[in-house]
Amino acid sequence: MKFAKYLSAVVFGGLLLTACSKGGQPTSRNPGDYSTATGIEYGEEEESFQVNDYADIEGGPGLIFIEGGRTTLGSMEEDVAMTRDNIERTVTVASFFMDETEVANIHWLEYLHYLKQDSLPEVYTAALPDTTVWSRQLSFNDPYVTYYLRYPGFRFFPVVGVSWLQANDYAIWRTAKVNENLAKEAEGGGGRRGLFGRRGGGEESVEGSKPSIESGYVLPNYRLPTEAEWEYAAQAMIGTQYSEDENQNNRRLYPWDGHQVRNPYGREMGKFLANFKRGRGDYAGIAGALNDGAMITDYIYSYPPNDFGLYNMAGNVNEWVQDTYRPLSFEDVEDLNPFRRDGYLDEQENYDSSEGFHSLVTDEVKVYKGGSWKDVAYWLSPGTRRFMTQDSSTATIGFRCAMINAGSNR
Repeated sequence: MKFAKYLSAVVFGGLLLTACSKGGQPTSRNPGDYSTATGIEYGEEEESFQVNDYADIEGGPGLIFIEGGRTTLGSMEEDVAMTRDNIERTVTVASFFMDETEVANIHWLEYLHYLKQDSLPEVYTAALPDTTVWSRQLSFNDPYVTYYLRYPGFRFFPVVGVSWLQANDYAIWRTAKVNENLAKEAEGGGGRRGLFGRRGGGEESVEGSKPSIESGYVLPNYRLPTEAEWEYAAQAMIGTQYSEDENQNNRRLYPWDGHQVRNPYGREMGKFLANFKRGRGDYAGIAGALNDGAMITDYIYSYPPNDFGLYNMAGNVNEWVQDTYRPLSFEDVEDLNPFRRDGYLDEQENYDSSEGFHSLVTDEVKVYKGGSWKDVAYWLSPGTRRFMTQDSSTATIGFRCAMINAGSNR
């Protein structure tokens, strides 16, 4: 009799699981109505395990999908600085999302607006860019000190005068603000119904609450890209993959094909592909035939995007990345999603300037990449790298944000 009851239970559970899988194998989007581990129905009773409806969110505002894969990181240029700090190595970078453009003045002004409303005065003050980075003792850049950040004509020019620490604070705020907006849409039911809903349990919304991580409608954190992610995205080697045999046609010196900085094709032939300094004293060429057309920074959508759809991954402004600088990072490296967060395996004491060494390397020194309006073409190559202390800023460094590609290997 006991055996018969046990057999009945097994048969009944098997029928439930069979019914669950009629539509195919369970997925994140369609987990079925019953647990494939216990056979218990999801969300029918109050004490049951709740599984929210879920649809993949295609990244956040401003982000472009970057398909990951194998690549060779490292400098492609002759090492004119003789640093030997980015030797070639093969790694794999997971798929992620990245801002289509550099963060612009209008984005930073929006940030300041909400900080002024919601935060203490000292928080607002700490977020102000250092506009004096434009000031030079022997140059008349004084108007940029006053106008570059706030004048409407510069709205969609990259924000500068922002330190690594300030860029990280912005990413934290942006995450909170985007998810706060998602929560408002959920509460209003405007196209986001089910953020708080239960499968089989109707929709629940608590005033002032936010979607949980389990809801699937909370975006992962915005953050600075790692150096490996940034370099991989700048290379955009997807554009050299012409077949499915995993062979790439060439290695890129810049974020575009070829070994020149001018466009070799079509109606735009001869025009520069980035905003940089062509030579000593030459920031834009001569009147009537300006080469890159920008004496300082330029519109964030200027110049052709690379094959990932990212603008100005070379020139315009350098960009902060997450990594702490070490000259031997290429040696102390994981080959999947490499990242140096601190001095692990290469401690700060190795560079201790208090012992009479003239080293600038500390755990507070961060990497920036990409070249700027004030740099020569050498620095446009994705493999080149420089560093500066995390609380410093200049008129040549901005940033863009990245985000993990959660729950997918596409």
